[in-house]
Amino acid sequence: MEFRLLGAVSVATEAGELPVGPAKRRSLLAALLLRPNRPVSVEQLMAALWEDEPPLRARTVIQGHVSRLRALLASADAEAFGVELATQGAAYALRMPETLLDAHRFEELVTLARSQQVPADAVALCEEALSLWQGPALAGAFASPPLQAAAHALEELRLACVEMLAAAYARLGEHARAATVLRAEADVHPLRESLSAALMTALQRSGRRSDALECFHRTRRLLADELGVDPGPELADAYAAALHGEGDDAQEAPAGARSQPPAGTRPGAPSGARPGAPTAARYRAPAAPPAPPTPDTPHGAPAASLTGAAGPLSATGAAGLSLTGTVDLLPRMPRGFHGRAAELTALSRAATGAAPICLVTGPAGVGKTTLVVHWAHRNRAGFPGGLLYADLRGFSDTGEPTHLEVLREFLLALGVAPRQIPESASGASALFRSLAADRQLLVVLDNARGSAQVREVLPGGVRCVTVVTSRCRLRGLIASDAARPVPVDVLEPQDSTALLAAVLGKERVAAEAVAARRLAELCGGLPLALRVAAARLADQPDWSLSAMSAELSDESRRLHLLDVEDTGVRAALRLTVRRLPEDVAHHFAHLGRHPGTHVDRFAAAALAGTDPVAAEAALDRLTAAHLAIRTARDRWTLHDLVRLYARGLDAEPGALVRVLDHSVATALAAADAAEPGEEPCFALPADFHPPCAVREFAGREQAMAWYAVERDDLVRAAGAAHAAGLYGRAWRIVLALWPQMVWRVRDGWAPPLHMALEAARADADVRAESRVLALLGWVLTEEGRPREAVVYLEAAPALAHRVGDRRGEATALVNLSLALAALGSVEEAVEGCVRAARLAHDAGDRHTERLARYHLARHQLEAKHWQQALDTALSALALEGSPADASDASHASTASRVLLLTAVGEALVGAGDEDEGIRWLDDAAREAEACGYDDGAVRALSALLRVSADAGLQARYDAAMARLVAEA
Repeated sequence: MEFRLLGAVSVATEAGELPVGPAKRRSLLAALLLRPNRPVSVEQLMAALWEDEPPLRARTVIQGHVSRLRALLASADAEAFGVELATQGAAYALRMPETLLDAHRFEELVTLARSQQVPADAVALCEEALSLWQGPALAGAFASPPLQAAAHALEELRLACVEMLAAAYARLGEHARAATVLRAEADVHPLRESLSAALMTALQRSGRRSDALECFHRTRRLLADELGVDPGPELADAYAAALHGEGDDAQEAPAGARSQPPAGTRPGAPSGARPGAPTAARYRAPAAPPAPPTPDTPHGAPAASLTGAAGPLSATGAAGLSLTGTVDLLPRMPRGFHGRAAELTALSRAATGAAPICLVTGPAGVGKTTLVVHWAHRNRAGFPGGLLYADLRGFSDTGEPTHLEVLREFLLALGVAPRQIPESASGASALFRSLAADRQLLVVLDNARGSAQVREVLPGGVRCVTVVTSRCRLRGLIASDAARPVPVDVLEPQDSTALLAAVLGKERVAAEAVAARRLAELCGGLPLALRVAAARLADQPDWSLSAMSAELSDESRRLHLLDVEDTGVRAALRLTVRRLPEDVAHHFAHLGRHPGTHVDRFAAAALAGTDPVAAEAALDRLTAAHLAIRTARDRWTLHDLVRLYARGLDAEPGALVRVLDHSVATALAAADAAEPGEEPCFALPADFHPPCAVREFAGREQAMAWYAVERDDLVRAAGAAHAAGLYGRAWRIVLALWPQMVWRVRDGWAPPLHMALEAARADADVRAESRVLALLGWVLTEEGRPREAVVYLEAAPALAHRVGDRRGEATALVNLSLALAALGSVEEAVEGCVRAARLAHDAGDRHTERLARYHLARHQLEAKHWQQALDTALSALALEGSPADASDASHASTASRVLLLTAVGEALVGAGDEDEGIRWLDDAAREAEACGYDDGAVRALSALLRVSADAGLQARYDAAMARLVAEA
């Protein structure tokens, strides 16, 4: 058995490929295979299967696909290969030997190839790795952002393997074969400069210099046309080598005699210059200096000399050598830079046009400065006017520099004499703008706190490029100066491990590849955290990555371990939080007390003891400061490390109780909207803290949508309450989820119900214990575990009777009857439903009486007591009275009516009156279809198909079934 991601998502066996099914199911399989042997939450699966907001029945869709995948794997005897699709709480995990996954074997082969000293061995391993590919990665799966990102990462690794194969061929002297391998990929990826550079080298060394030069010019034109950028140093060096025959039998040209690439290229920092020779002499200067990086300036236009009070800062010598570049305030080139291809491309695109301002934003420690400085060094040749840099220290302990201090540094660098620098900030700003007017400058304003801090130091020239970095979004700068945002997020797993490898060495990381991925995960992909973790490991070479991962898994120590000296995640976050207004910092500190992963404005208000309007304003400020992440219109989350930092801040002790009571109140409001007319399933505790505002629900659809979104966080809230000894809150939160349990019963409810049972017993609330037992038993029966269910259900009626809860006793008896019927004890089941109906009737509870009579009718149908079943079902219908207009009827009453109509129809058919039975069943099916009750439609249509040959029934049945298991 083999699971494939390198091509179409598929499962191969000796008998052939298994029929995985539609794109959604392939996507779910792909999402599980991308994280083998690890739980994948339902939310992660939703993100993989739907690009926009998932439908209300998304969990049911996922359950349906999981069920079919399990059946498919069982049909192929997957268990014999050690493969199991397991449910882990609210997540699923595909347990399997990772050697069965082609992507895992591919990564292992690439890792082995990298470590080979013998070129022939590297060739063999690379060829074996590439032979596993059968097309684009994750083909046939839904093109959701998470899966597209995973496919892109796999493709990047494949291209790296191709380049490694070509390099191994080159080490063997087989340059023609290297060129053949690279040509195919360069044609498909014409903008990948490393491929083109390697291809040029291979062509040159195999005696095809003209082809190498043509390759360069073709790539240069594409880069200019598609991205508006010039070739980088790697491609420019390959061009110079091809132009002068470096690497072939020709003798190397003397220094100073080499030609520079054509106008519009960026040769980058020269390498290999002769000792004592000027570095600028690496290339022969063209007739005109290189073209600017903005498309406004034609290629070949001469660059202005930088002159100031101190005289010219650039000139052209008698031999035509460019001496430009003495104005350079950039920090050194950052070491260990990896990935960020998309961000670098976005920055290059933003840096085009007239006087562009690029706004690079992201959270503390995400690597904004590193990205910008790397980009600036890589593109330095495009700024002959100079490269200016200032750290505005917007988030620093040392204080911010004044506008005049920043401008003074810039003017001095541009050659203005100290005595000629104006003493006022406005005068210095005007002089700076006038000097920059005709120059081609790059101005980097790093670590800005606000828009006002930036505006006075902006250059005035249309050929100047300004890059601003900030932890805040600086919306004011976007509004006033048309700044172009370039957001920077955390690193992808592959880039995270590459960063670790840059510090620790590839061999050490490759030896513990799984631990390295786990370490990257615990660091949340945050470059600062990764560098600190790598620094600790580098300082202790005997400490394994697995040991470091184990220690970081302890949330109480994680932030401490991610600090070294004066550098670390806590220090960076502390400086960001210090800049927050007091009320916003108050909300942030209380967010750390939230037991879930997401908050809305109502939960944030409950935590902080404020109102939703103030909470939303604070969340908006936190989002602008990259301390919170907005995931939906009214939904925010925190990065894991930010959440841990917030948890360590001072907050009121009552915050947890307030947010738990908010959860209880909102869940009760949702239950009331979802099932109007139903009595609350519990009374509020005596010390309940009513929230100042509770979300309102317009109807069942909104309520069920809220349940679907908040389900996992509500379960976490119940767990937090249980852990804190707030048992009354724990069982109430779980019980308040009953409308979703009824609607999505096979959705892993047993674990939270077991916790609720412990809480009810610890709370010494017999009524709650009875209700939880009844609900838990029913869930276990629906999951196909009736023997376990009976153990709980047998105790529930007696407990309810002891506290006088007649409705609870009747419900428990009905649920017990279902478990008994599933075990074959139909007579006992009938007796239980009769008792339940009598209890409900005596209590005047028509709803529970109707429920008991419906299940009694089902048991009688199972026993083929047709007339009894008919009488029972009709008597239950009579309890409902005439149905209200569909727009006013509650979903519960509509669903109950559909089920009873179906029972009447089945009883009539069983009694021999097929025509009348078909009429009742058809009414039931049409009523279910009209109100979107797909489960009821499936039941009625299934019964119809057993007795009717109507050709349209099968299509209606298939459509209803499809809606249950897949997106309509």
